[in-house]
Amino acid sequence: MTHTSSFVPTPVAVPARPARRHRLVLLPLLLALLATVVVLPQAPAHAAGSVPNGKPLYEYGPSGRILMNGSWLFRLDKAEVGLKEHFEDQTGTAGWSPVKVPNAWNATDESLESFQGSVGWYRKDFRLPSADKSLSWVVRLESVNYRSRVFLNGTAIGSNRGAYLPFEIRLPNGLLKRSGTNRLVVRVENHRFAYDFPPAGLSVAGAPTGGWWNYGGLLREVYLRKVEKVDFSRVLVRPTIDCTTCDAKVKVETVLRNAGPGSVTTRVTGTYGTQKLDLGSTTISAGGFRSLSRTITVRNPKLWAPGSPNLYTVRLAATVAGKKAKGKKAATRRTLQSYFLRSGIRSVKVVDGKWLLNGRALNFRGLGMHEDDPKLGFAINNKIRDREVASAKELGATMVRSHYPIHPYTLEQLDKQGIMNWSEIPVYSVRTTELKKKLVRDLAAKELASNITENGNHASIVVWSVGNELSSRPGAVQGAYLAKAAKTAKRMDPTRPVGYAVAGYPAAGCQAEYAPLDVLGINEYFGWYPGPNGQVADRTLMSAYLDTVHACYPKKALVITETGAEANRSGPVEEKGTYEFQQDFVNYHFGVYATKPWLAGAMYWAMEEFRVRPGWQGGNPRPNPPIHEKGLITFAGVKKPAWFDVQRIFKGTKQIRSLPPRVGGGT
Repeated sequence: MTHTSSFVPTPVAVPARPARRHRLVLLPLLLALLATVVVLPQAPAHAAGSVPNGKPLYEYGPSGRILMNGSWLFRLDKAEVGLKEHFEDQTGTAGWSPVKVPNAWNATDESLESFQGSVGWYRKDFRLPSADKSLSWVVRLESVNYRSRVFLNGTAIGSNRGAYLPFEIRLPNGLLKRSGTNRLVVRVENHRFAYDFPPAGLSVAGAPTGGWWNYGGLLREVYLRKVEKVDFSRVLVRPTIDCTTCDAKVKVETVLRNAGPGSVTTRVTGTYGTQKLDLGSTTISAGGFRSLSRTITVRNPKLWAPGSPNLYTVRLAATVAGKKAKGKKAATRRTLQSYFLRSGIRSVKVVDGKWLLNGRALNFRGLGMHEDDPKLGFAINNKIRDREVASAKELGATMVRSHYPIHPYTLEQLDKQGIMNWSEIPVYSVRTTELKKKLVRDLAAKELASNITENGNHASIVVWSVGNELSSRPGAVQGAYLAKAAKTAKRMDPTRPVGYAVAGYPAAGCQAEYAPLDVLGINEYFGWYPGPNGQVADRTLMSAYLDTVHACYPKKALVITETGAEANRSGPVEEKGTYEFQQDFVNYHFGVYATKPWLAGAMYWAMEEFRVRPGWQGGNPRPNPPIHEKGLITFAGVKKPAWFDVQRIFKGTKQIRSLPPRVGGGT
């Protein structure tokens, strides 16, 4: 069915972004500077390391986390001589500059050189909060982009590859100074290649490629973790419910690690809401792992959903027998480590092409988002995260999506606010020639498993997405990847569906390789990009295309994962790049979606502007590279006219449809 828009946009004043000055204008200034001797400030003398004492930026997780944010030293290593010259051993401060971590070293550098990546070194001197030799210590880095090597007191202790998910490294007792000053050094390299997530580089024509800006650095916070013998290596809480009036079953699974030199017997107890938990006892050998789990019944549960985000507080404690106090019949138990999270009881299933939340069909409206800021890059803070969640809530969105796992604090806010999350790993636009490589597939599997393990306790996450915009005609290689990824996700977490977002082109046809998926996202830009051979240039073809996709996959939940139009100025409604065109675009497209009762939802891409890559045009005849300007909010934080149209549409849509009170069955 073809939808005809009768909408006439009303111009709304939005401050225009200042035009970028031509570099020749700066020539006189540069010539003047050549005659001037400029003395660059050096880093202050590095005082003896202080004791970290910061509070964690998010709640869910084990006790003993100490924030190591704040002042670090940084050194850019463009010539990549740091390893040869042993930057990890340097004690002087010449060449080092103070920075605040989290930090993106190229947060305001929009040059091609910046985008292509470099090497940077971060350095932090610290003293342990306790010299107790029975304690073990772990460093946790929440997101480092992209390749990292970690050194303690001049010796390499670990490495990692990939951003947006945390990794931990135990600080070896043989290197750790219990009473003196320790030096933690992180070498970060953010050159991007075709086999990375996301891939980047140069096209055959020499133009940069990549879906968002390649920020280098410690993009999220760093923690020092205290471990007294027993460590909660993993905690997963899995609620299930068969019908909206049924009691819920909640499985609490833990994996415990013994970080001490000898065996230890520990017991795990706690609470789920007001209900007591006892997972039992186990003896763990030195350096070993043991699992404990328990399933409980929650009577008459309060379900989590947009509009009623009910959460249950979960507290766990790993304890050991203490000394028997005088006059007491039994010895008291001493807590070695505790664990805290909030759990939401809800059912998420796909049944006969309907995406059901607590037995009711979804018809959500949502937004894409990036963790980007003009001054900070991807090294944003919780104040900005709060603003992003508040903006989504104000718009009436009940779903948000990014191309990578978002920060745990944001997920906690989504849990509390009742906003769902399409959780995606950055397997984006990876070429089939790269996906053939075992290394690439193994890295993708690691990303997926890590995302499920790290973020699986968030009620807001309602789908595990295994990628975005690979080839529109998958073939055997991509098909094998999708099948294995879907199998892995369902094995690790059978309580959530598995999804994937495709570029919406009519010529792609029906694809058997999508069979393992439960949810299929469609990125459609009919009427904005022309697409291959102009197949999506005409927006009036979109409705029939969506019907064709539905006919191909009648048993899958279908959603619009992306749509949008760039806008950076006022002008005629027919002219691409104007606010008026963007307003008409969103009204037309969401008007068509409203005529498709089988659609499970639709998201606009994106809520706010962000940096993409040098030379980015985005279909705009008057672009402002590298800024992606489809956002409803400018990079400077100003709402565009289309923001109000989207708000009206979202708030006027019934985003959860009524169905009989049944949850069971399906995936």
